[in-house]
Amino acid sequence: MTLLATDTWQSMREGLLLLWRRARPDRAQAIAGELDSSRDELLVAQASGDRETEAEIRAEWQGRVRRLLTAHPELAEDLSALLAELAPGAGAQPVPTQQAIASGEARIYQAGRDLRLDQR
Repeated sequence: MTLLATDTWQSMREGLLLLWRRARPDRAQAIAGELDSSRDELLVAQASGDRETEAEIRAEWQGRVRRLLTAHPELAEDLSALLAELAPGAGAQPVPTQQAIASGEARIYQAGRDLRLDQR
């Protein structure tokens, strides 16, 4: 639910509403209003540094989505696709990088894993 407070809000909102329309069309309109209210609350909480409220809002929506997926597991693939579209590379492994600058007679030893030095 981190996306509630980002520029990708509209895409995330529409994607979630599509899931709700498929599973619970009777609740889609109410969910739309609740998403908008939650986003407004989250933006205020972020602006004021209220981490507790931020965490509560995120937990609330994570729970709602989890319950939706528990009741309608066929939506899991669609939700995964939505998240991949909105946050590309979120699941990618970080690429390790190393940088070293030496001057004078300094020595630099770098390794991607084990390093054994035998200076005789």
